[in-house]
Amino acid sequence: MTRPELLDLSADAVRVALVVPLSGPAGIFGPSAELCAQLAGEEVNAAGGVLGKELVLLPVDGGAAPQRVASEVAALVSLGAVQGVTGWHISSVRQAIAPRIADRVPYVYTALYEGGERTEGVFLTSETPDRQLFPAMRLLAAERGLRRWFVVGNDYVWPRRTARAVRRYATANNVRIAGETFLPLGTHDFGPVLRRIAESDADAVLMLLVGNDAVRFNRSFARAGLDARCVRLSTLMDENMLLAGGAAAARDLYSTAGFFAAMVTPENLDFHGRYAARFGPEAPPLGSLGESCYEGVLLLAALIERARTLDVREIGASAESVSYEGPRGLLRLHERHVRQRIYLAQARGVEFDVVAQLP
Repeated sequence: MTRPELLDLSADAVRVALVVPLSGPAGIFGPSAELCAQLAGEEVNAAGGVLGKELVLLPVDGGAAPQRVASEVAALVSLGAVQGVTGWHISSVRQAIAPRIADRVPYVYTALYEGGERTEGVFLTSETPDRQLFPAMRLLAAERGLRRWFVVGNDYVWPRRTARAVRRYATANNVRIAGETFLPLGTHDFGPVLRRIAESDADAVLMLLVGNDAVRFNRSFARAGLDARCVRLSTLMDENMLLAGGAAAARDLYSTAGFFAAMVTPENLDFHGRYAARFGPEAPPLGSLGESCYEGVLLLAALIERARTLDVREIGASAESVSYEGPRGLLRLHERHVRQRIYLAQARGVEFDVVAQLP
């Protein structure tokens, strides 16, 4: 954890709290997230920094209890130790942080989430169900005939609210929810939910599970033989998680996101090259969650540069004219959310194959 009393509070740098999971179920992709953010920070500094100052990232463990994370971030802001916040962390952490730093510093949240965030000073780079999940469900219904979904999620705000939205979607689209279960973060025993899925008539499972919970679920799902009957769709499954689960656990597994490492574009190929050159061939695999932290740093720098100030109100006033270029190409803000393309990918062994861009 960061120790605020040891920080250099001089004004010759723009310091940013980088809140990424270094522990807990989401810690599986924390190293990739931290390295991607580091690469972005180094590239911003090589291009002249932010307002002519060096950009410095201060890591905060976003995998700790939400109120503990929020207290650490709020202390850094109150001390003047950071002038911005970014990173990937679960929605319950975002909900704890946002009200405590609202209107004080800009906060770029990079995780996919349930939608509806309106706190002043919060800017969002990632996916929401209406743009990510529902188009993927429509495509799988058309291509695979999937109409009966069982929802399995962790028991906190993102899975709960997403499942509520899925029920509304199902009612309007001739889709049936065959069952739903919410499990504590850190669950190891998936036996009871697997039995419920087996006893249902579900032909698809929507996974709203975080990190290592999803890895363990996929392994258990395959051992139970359910992968021969049910397609799985996740909105939170990156290459690190796929690799950890292994090829045997990836049969008929789909993921939907705004970025996959296998995307063949000039921007993504260049990103891969820079990442490998900086961190070497043994670095954690690139994936959507780590890449989002690269974009979070770029967007925060672009917001400050456009406003020419660290004042969060002025940053918000000029946000609609902000754009930035990253591994997904040129992206712009609309109502403080990044407008983006979303893709559907299917697991092929321990890699993802992008099969469609979603409408």
